[in-house]
Amino acid sequence: MNDKRIEKLIARLKNKEKIRILFVCLGNICRSPAADGIMHSIVGSHHDDARWEIDSAGIGNWHAGQLPDKRMRVHASRRGLDLTHHARQVRVSDFDDFDLIVGMDNNNIADLRQLAPSPEAMEKIVPMAHWVRTVASRYDYIPDPYYEGAEGFELVLDLLESGCQALYEDLSKA
Repeated sequence: MNDKRIEKLIARLKNKEKIRILFVCLGNICRSPAADGIMHSIVGSHHDDARWEIDSAGIGNWHAGQLPDKRMRVHASRRGLDLTHHARQVRVSDFDDFDLIVGMDNNNIADLRQLAPSPEAMEKIVPMAHWVRTVASRYDYIPDPYYEGAEGFELVLDLLESGCQALYEDLSKA
């Protein structure tokens, strides 16, 4: 992924009155709703809610309408996060409705590129791992914890907390 392209995109968004972010993973029950919840928490802790529109979606519709995976909710709740988002599938209209579409892994990025209705829409797609600052030396993507044990969910939450904090800081700099 071209870091210069992402830097230019962030520079354009930094001073916008409203920033709209969509987090995307495969089924919208683990990684993307966790990123959604973490980002809401960070924004709320800075009393910056009015400036941000945050949502999440999945590439597939297998879990549409469901709450996040119970294991993710349990691990997130231990960190003070209440994940109440109901899963939904990415829509073509999301490319108009959001400024930044953040994919969790290369497969999500590739699928989003296939869905993008225009080159301008494709420019909005960025990898979450771009912002991960801790434990990043081993991860250039956010791994799917669905088939993992407790350690997998904890790792994903660590990566997302790091990434969402750095994303917030990048977009909040004056």
